[in-house]
Amino acid sequence: MTRARTTDHRVTRLERPSPDDVEAVLALATVAGAADGTESLSEDAALRLRNAEPGTVTHLTLRQSDGLLFGYAQLEFRNDGGGVGAELVVHPMHRRQGLGRLLVEATVAEAAGDARPATSGGTSTGAGDLLVWAHSDHPSAAALALDLGFDRARVLWQLRRSLRDPLPEPELPDGVSIRAFRPGEDDEAWLAVNRRAFADHPEQGRWTLADLRLRLAEPWFDRNGFLLAVEDSTGRIVGFHWTKVHGAVGRSPAIGEVYVLGVDPTAHRGGLGRALSLAGLHHLRNQGLTRVMLYVDESNERAMALYIRLGFANWLRHVQYRRPATAAE
Repeated sequence: MTRARTTDHRVTRLERPSPDDVEAVLALATVAGAADGTESLSEDAALRLRNAEPGTVTHLTLRQSDGLLFGYAQLEFRNDGGGVGAELVVHPMHRRQGLGRLLVEATVAEAAGDARPATSGGTSTGAGDLLVWAHSDHPSAAALALDLGFDRARVLWQLRRSLRDPLPEPELPDGVSIRAFRPGEDDEAWLAVNRRAFADHPEQGRWTLADLRLRLAEPWFDRNGFLLAVEDSTGRIVGFHWTKVHGAVGRSPAIGEVYVLGVDPTAHRGGLGRALSLAGLHHLRNQGLTRVMLYVDESNERAMALYIRLGFANWLRHVQYRRPATAAE
């Protein structure tokens, strides 16, 4: 079989993908994820694909001359000094043909250019560093990053645990109980705790009400799996464990996820993080699930230690590569 040449393909820039574009990209991500054994686009990227307003996100599609989609890149432009975030995916049957390089080079050019529209009420700002996620630590991604002037910036581990193994009962601090999240009532209070708990986190700590409500509207959302730790005397939220269930895909059975786990740093409740972790794991096991996963930054040594003590083990890792803005000068 003759391989397609990179000259048979073109990169197209989109501000707002059409419904057909969205469907094609999600299908591409599904095929790539099945081949790679991990999601090819993050949840954030998938939500932006379907919902982002023009001006904050740019989409690049890589198509053959007959219109078939072989590659996709998404750039999120931030005005808070966080640089430009990007994710890319190439169809597994069309890799090792220079298409990944073509798409990355287009992403670099887009991030460095001035073509981004101004955001509402403002003006276009400098792009800053380009930060690209490689979902799984693949040697080809590392080699391409080296060739194009990227360095390794962050490592995000996926950890997994069997829910068939013994699971201790949660021991809550005195004066604290757990209840389910109440959409429409707890939104603002939860966001305030989330911001404090993840003040130093580049993604989670900047969630807005719109970010939260997008997820509350997702088909997978289950309020009973969104656990809040509250003070009995005041009703104040002092911590939370939001769980998620990923449905079965092909021969892979459903799997639970420690979606977001946080404790208000002003609460000073010893052992609350462990108790919330266990409460969420029990909830997932009670749904009939036999395994659970979570994502944690390699640099978060405290969280890593907690999860290892709870029986989690390393499964795979995602790497974020950074290309400094000065590299384009």
